[in-house]
Amino acid sequence: MLKAYYTKNIIEAGCDEAGRGCLSGAVYAAAVILPSDFRHELLNDSKQLTEREREHLRPIIEQEAVAWAVASVSPAEIDDINILNASFLAMHRAIDQLSIRPESLLIDGNRFTPYNFIPHHCIIKGDGKYLSIAAASVLAKTYRDDYMADLHKAFPMYSWDSNKGYPTKAHRAAIREHGTTQYHRMTFRLLPE
Repeated sequence: MLKAYYTKNIIEAGCDEAGRGCLSGAVYAAAVILPSDFRHELLNDSKQLTEREREHLRPIIEQEAVAWAVASVSPAEIDDINILNASFLAMHRAIDQLSIRPESLLIDGNRFTPYNFIPHHCIIKGDGKYLSIAAASVLAKTYRDDYMADLHKAFPMYSWDSNKGYPTKAHRAAIREHGTTQYHRMTFRLLPE
């Protein structure tokens, strides 16, 4: 059973990212503030859900959240500042866009760069523990998947519609055969030695 809050009676935003381990594409993050009575039996860490379940949940989260936002950091920026910092920057950009200022941030993972004097709590596997982080994981993942599906239309040889930019055998074989695009992260090990 996922928890509704970390600290009672304050405005908490759950934050999570998607696409950190990919070889191509932007990294996405979402920030979500849920009402204190929000419940949905399906909501869980997005990795535990099917694509259909995530697509079902997305409009429910967007409709019922007190506030939500999704942001991204480009492959060029990732290469410039590294993927860890890019993940934090994507979360900062999402928090920037929230229509309500949170009083506390629940961050999925073990590290975070402080944001504008708002206290934060890093929670390992937080997307499987807190509803707001799970909701953020669903939004970040579905928005990123849509973006990769769009990129796939221009670059079908990399099968980004199915591998989403992750380092699958097929993706690496396509890099070997076709080279890279401006969407590949050049600081990543794109091909094994």
